[in-house]
Amino acid sequence: MSLSLRFLTAKLFLCLCLTLFQHHVTFSASNPTGLTLRAVLDDSPNSPLYLIENMTIAERIERFIQVTNAKDNYLNLNARVGPDNSNSLSRVVMARDGLFYSVWLLIGSQGQEVKLLMDTGGGLTWTQCQPCLNCFPQNLPIYDSTASTTYFTLSCDHPLCQVEGGVYTCVDDLCIYVHNYHGGLYTTGVASLETFYFPKDPSTALTFNNLVFGCSRDSRNVVFQDTELSGIFGMNMMPDSLMSQLSSYTNSRFSYCLVPFPDLIPHTVVLRFGDDIPLFPPERVKTTMFVHAPYLYNYYVNLVTISFLNDRLGFPPSQFQLREDGLGGCFVDSGYLLTAIEDNYVGGVNAYDVLMDLFTAYYESNNLRRTTDPSGLDMCFERPNDFNNFANLTFHFDGEADYFVPPQHLHIFPQDHFCVAITRGRYATVLGAWQQQNKRMLYDVGLGRLQFADENCAND
Repeated sequence: MSLSLRFLTAKLFLCLCLTLFQHHVTFSASNPTGLTLRAVLDDSPNSPLYLIENMTIAERIERFIQVTNAKDNYLNLNARVGPDNSNSLSRVVMARDGLFYSVWLLIGSQGQEVKLLMDTGGGLTWTQCQPCLNCFPQNLPIYDSTASTTYFTLSCDHPLCQVEGGVYTCVDDLCIYVHNYHGGLYTTGVASLETFYFPKDPSTALTFNNLVFGCSRDSRNVVFQDTELSGIFGMNMMPDSLMSQLSSYTNSRFSYCLVPFPDLIPHTVVLRFGDDIPLFPPERVKTTMFVHAPYLYNYYVNLVTISFLNDRLGFPPSQFQLREDGLGGCFVDSGYLLTAIEDNYVGGVNAYDVLMDLFTAYYESNNLRRTTDPSGLDMCFERPNDFNNFANLTFHFDGEADYFVPPQHLHIFPQDHFCVAITRGRYATVLGAWQQQNKRMLYDVGLGRLQFADENCAND
């Protein structure tokens, strides 16, 4: 099938699914176009953050790399609250640990509390469900679908279950999904419908009925097991993602501003939707358009080239372009902790090797000695007490949208040495969360664009 025909087929499928979702999903209030999910640090002894705070710096960095590598594999594939009947914007609690931002919500008629990893690279939202065949350990009770009167399984004649070769298939009159990731991450379960409650305050919640989600009965090799997280809150452009399902309520727009990871002081962090997104100061905003491709629903943007220490590198125009086989390109992903630069040869040039050679030459010219780090990062150097002349990068996106990464967000600083916080991208180049710190990021899917601006995220 030609690329153009595949693209048309994918777009028609997306439009059909979105149309059906928007007619099926109901909301307790009268069609608000703003929604906010609030993120706060959770420092309870059972939370992932509590564990991170008690890790050494080296242990934290090693875990950063483990989670980033798991995400790289992923690329290849107690209170009951009442409904909110006003048009006011919501303030919904989230939790943030040292590695992840997680959405906190209630699901089902019993108001089961769940925490889900907020992932702009994920599609289907899923959580572990009872009855469970093989569930990973989690610190919150597992959602019990049999106890909810608002739970329904997705019909086999639903469009999601009608696409050949997709993640959904009909088995014994049940629409079953399977996500099988390279590296061993695996989850499968029943595609379902349920009511989601996003708490605004202790007594009210925004209520969305009949949202499609995954009721996972068998999940293995999950990187966030033994935490309060029980699944994924998918925010990419797949028709089954919550971004797509809630698009008519949010104008297909969402935004966040990530507080710096090393800062362990609790700060409020919010995931904003629709009209609740603050206006950008015109003099600071940068805009680049999304690059759309068939069967790829991540937030791809056109990376033209990169500057090292303000020197623009002469990469060929095709270096970071999305290729016919679906590899290459550059996308933005909050669930990808460290930025990855593709290390495949394109036109005889390996962009990752070029950048690492520049870092090596620069720091060795400053008489710094190479060292190793337990994290496995490739580029680490001993740090003299009086050295502060660290490198910076600028990603030049289409539309003259220059994305500056300052030294403190380009490196990680364990004791007595430092490392360049960039990993090898086996399939694509990815702008990860570490390099998104103190940036206001706005995903405007309706207008097909990404906007960003420097901001002190602690004030969000």
